Amino acid sequence: MSIIDDEGSNSSDNEHFQDIVNACLSRRDFLTGGIAAAAAASLGGLEALLKAVPVSAQETGEDTDDEEKAEQGGRRKQVLGFESVPVSSVDEVVVPKGYTAEVLIAWGDPVSNGPAFKQDASNTAEDQARQWGMHNDGIVYFPILRSQRGLIVQNNEYTDDGLLFPDGVNNWTAEKTKKSLNAHGVSIIEVAKRSGFRFDVRSRRGKWDVVRPSRFARRITGMTPIDIGGPAAGDPRLVTSDDPTGTRVLGTLNNCAMGHTPWGTYLACEENFNGYFRKNGPQTELEKRYGITATGSGYSWHTTDKRFQVDEEPNEPNRFGWVVEIDPFKPHSTPVKRTALGRLKHEGAWVQEARNGKVVVSMGDDERNEYIYRYVSNLPWRQAHRQDINPLDDGILYVAKFHTDGTGEWLPLTTDNPRLAGWSLNDILVNTRGAADAAGATMMDRPEWIDTFPRQLTAIATLTNNNRRGTTPPSVNNPDGSSAAGSARPQTDAVNPRPVNNYGHIIRWYYRQDWTEPTFGWDIFALCGDPANPAHGATIFGDPYGSPDGIYVDPGGLLWIQTDVSTSTINAGAYAGFGNNMMLAADPETRETRRFLVGPNQCEITGICMTPDRRTMFVGIQHPGERPDDQPGDPSNPKQFSSWPDGPSGGRPRSALIAVTKDDGGEIGS
Repeated sequence: MSIIDDEGSNSSDNEHFQDIVNACLSRRDFLTGGIAAAAAASLGGLEALLKAVPVSAQETGEDTDDEEKAEQGGRRKQVLGFESVPVSSVDEVVVPKGYTAEVLIAWGDPVSNGPAFKQDASNTAEDQARQWGMHNDGIVYFPILRSQRGLIVQNNEYTDDGLLFPDGVNNWTAEKTKKSLNAHGVSIIEVAKRSGFRFDVRSRRGKWDVVRPSRFARRITGMTPIDIGGPAAGDPRLVTSDDPTGTRVLGTLNNCAMGHTPWGTYLACEENFNGYFRKNGPQTELEKRYGITATGSGYSWHTTDKRFQVDEEPNEPNRFGWVVEIDPFKPHSTPVKRTALGRLKHEGAWVQEARNGKVVVSMGDDERNEYIYRYVSNLPWRQAHRQDINPLDDGILYVAKFHTDGTGEWLPLTTDNPRLAGWSLNDILVNTRGAADAAGATMMDRPEWIDTFPRQLTAIATLTNNNRRGTTPPSVNNPDGSSAAGSARPQTDAVNPRPVNNYGHIIRWYYRQDWTEPTFGWDIFALCGDPANPAHGATIFGDPYGSPDGIYVDPGGLLWIQTDVSTSTINAGAYAGFGNNMMLAADPETRETRRFLVGPNQCEITGICMTPDRRTMFVGIQHPGERPDDQPGDPSNPKQFSSWPDGPSGGRPRSALIAVTKDDGGEIGS
């Protein structure tokens, strides 16, 4: 993500995660006893981990279990078989020797047989509804023919309205609002690998192309009708003048990370939705908790669309902040917002199938001092489908509590939780943050992406940063969950070597028998920063990095980490010498970390997946050329900070999806 709500809105005095980290790191036997040792040992085997595609879409027979390969060869399979690339501040994508990165599609390119991108950004709102959206983020590859052909679904998180139009944000009109809305949402394309046959006139054997036209290609935008499903559908707080039923909303906004289900659907996750709305009158407690203000994030939609003027439509913000389920193989199907997963600033919704067939969804709320959640379906997903129940509509939502002894528990956000006495289920789902406050959850340092090591029963999550932690004045929060919006400043332990967490960290938690257990063990995978600088307190083994965001466990067992250093601090201040945002690979057993890719100027690296054969990696390059002062781009000088990917011939920088392949056709990272 890149739109950051700097002020935060959780002023809770709940126990803060850094306090727990300090206590656990002070123990000499941190990883030597009990469940922690068992989990650490379990990470040693390079087993076939969860594929980055839905189970129902996978083809069998393509991949061999890595652990079996290692046993047959008498040794552990080699990992991190590439040379680390250097820190870079050049306006291009840098990958290791022996690899090639090519742009597959960029903002404004047609998703099927639509209009081409105009370099002066003069495409209409109608054009944009048929083109790849702006600022792509979380991504999933859905196979049609194994690793040769498939669908790519990727979020389009937000827009830079200064670059979206020839004259930027000047002379704002209803047409501009519509185009900006249409540049948000989700983009679906069909892709195929070239065969190298005689009719391949471009002689690009093994390279990828977008299939045009495609019956699957689709845009879901801020204007697309979307159903509201689950327990909160129809709740009075979701009713508006245009939707008296409270069951259908126009659009999905600020989709950051994502998830996918075993039954072959995509989960788009609405994050910083609050920034699009304006509220001039007094804030309600709910609006304070979710950051609905009079200033927003600089968008002007409220001037032409009453939906975004909260004084006129007070319930419209309540219709955002949900997980949206999309079926990419049914291009005429209606997406659905799944309210049972709670309303928050969803960074992602990672789905893991338990041994009993239930689904467990892990989610982070990406803001300082927010929480980590999980959802467990009441029924095994196949049984639920047989009963015509969506597994994401019928289950229990939990929030995480971490203890100082390396254990933790999932606190149920249910009406029978004594701490939530007087709350209805819909109260909990509409104000999930407030319910988590009241339940006593552990405040975290911006919980971001989550992925899993399925056979090790281990989840791993990035916590991007929190430079407010340990500052004054200390925060206070009402125990009933009616927090006032503000900048939470949890106190820190005096022995904490990093009282201001500029660099973030990565955590793991693990179970004994199955994903549905109410308790877990946890440890720290890495405290980020530069390990060569003692002042950072970093525990990285290898190349330095900070502000971890995207995270991905690939089918071969490597862990991939993407960074989101804000444009105001890229290669400056605390990040001087770090260069542009990057992507790294880490061995989950040894924790050795190597820099694999560095992006162009002012970009964020976000969104990653592989084909099942691990020979192609798709990576998102978001907001190249974004201004360091958080202002819209300057239409009179759009290439002031970057001209990627089109270079001198282009009119402005464009977010894009790239395909990375190994020149010898081998597996990525080998």
